[in-house]
Amino acid sequence: MSSLEAVRGDLALVILYLNKAEARDKICRAIQYGSKCLSNGEPGPAQNVDKSTSLARKVFRLFKFVNDLNALISPPAKGTPLPLILLGKNEQYRMKLQKSNERLLALIRSSLDIVVAVGLLQLAPKKVTPRVTGAFGFASSLIALYQLLPSPPKSK
Repeated sequence: MSSLEAVRGDLALVILYLNKAEARDKICRAIQYGSKCLSNGEPGPAQNVDKSTSLARKVFRLFKFVNDLNALISPPAKGTPLPLILLGKNEQYRMKLQKSNERLLALIRSSLDIVVAVGLLQLAPKKVTPRVTGAFGFASSLIALYQLLPSPPKSK
């Protein structure tokens, strides 16, 4: 494979990624909370970016509930019993491990988002400052962006 073909393949993955409204929302979220962290609640260019991206993200979230509703009404995948895994079903074991890792990452991201919510609601303003809210929101956004990455094509 030539280097030009490799670049084209990588570019196709980036385009696929950026065509998702949720990916664009998470990029804006990372910018929003990164600027919130930088501004620390003080007026200036970083705070202006924070406010502007906050308003822009509302459009991306307009029909997001449809995805959540679909996830709620879809039947859960059937689990594989442990004895079958131990008998050599490696592919199924890897799928379960991947699902477990995804859930752990989602738990970490949700925990970060709780701190962000506490900061945005100003429930503990002395401990969860705008800088802390921004840092946790930025980290949560990076995790969300990672979770949205498309899988690379499998090599033959």
